[in-house]
This record gives sequence, structure tokens and C-alpha cells, in this order.
Amino acid sequence: MTSEMTVTNVITAEVLLENWQGHRRLTRKTIEAFPEDKLFEFSLGGMRSFGQMALEIIGMAVPTVEGVATGKWASFHAGKPASKSELLELWDAQTVGLNEKFPTIPEERFQAVDKAFGQWEMSGLAVIQYAIDNEIHHRGEGYVYLRALGIEPPHFWER
Repeated sequence: MTSEMTVTNVITAEVLLENWQGHRRLTRKTIEAFPEDKLFEFSLGGMRSFGQMALEIIGMAVPTVEGVATGKWASFHAGKPASKSELLELWDAQTVGLNEKFPTIPEERFQAVDKAFGQWEMSGLAVIQYAIDNEIHHRGEGYVYLRALGIEPPHFWER
């Protein structure tokens, strides 16, 4: 056994996707917890609304997987949904897209280094982890917003 290990020695692609989808389920619950009139309007300290943050997360998910799979990094812009239900429809469509596209990533692409979205030079695995970390970060901001609105956020461990 060598001291260098690839991602498949530590975690399978299927487990990585399920971990990501667990975070997405929790973020979806966070979106659901927002009152309709606060999702796109409420913010603190000059930050964006949680609805805007959710759109950023939506805009990263499938394009990240497509970029890792193919080396082609196209951005996705969903526009601004008119309601929470429209945002959740976009969310759910991205969830389906992740499940369909993630298995198309060739194993070697997890270690391949690209300039993702023309900005970051990192391995495919690192870009996926960045997308997951970005979602967790914004979900944490959403939790602060919910608490400020007097709403109990979803339990973070119930993914």
C-alpha cells in the first residue's frame, strides 16, 4: 500500500453525491422555512437575501458537475423566480440533474486540474467540495436570517 491515496480509496463517487444531496435536502428545508415575503426581501448587514443565495447555489450545482465531467465550464442563470414555490421547482430540477449527471464523471476527472468557471485552478474533487462548502456557508447565513425572524431553523444534522 502506498502513502498516496485517490478519492476512491477514501470515498466513492456515490457516497460523495449522497453527502452533497444530504446537504441539498437540508438547504431545501431551509428555503421552505422562510416566509414567502421574506425569502427574497429580508437581509442583514447588507448581505443578499437567502433567496438570492439559493439562486447562486442552484447556479453552481449542475454546471459544476458538468464542468468536472467534461472540462467545459458553462455558467447557469435561472433568472429570478416570482415565488418560493418557483424557487423550489428550480431547486428540485437541479437535484434531478445532479443525480443524472454525477455518474457521468469519469473517475480520472476527480483528480484532473481545470480552471473552473475561468476562476479557480483546482481538481474536480476540490471544485465539488467548494460547491458543497459554498452551500453550507450560505445555509448558515440563512439560519442567522431565520433566527433573526424568530423562526427555528431545521436541525443541521437532519440531512
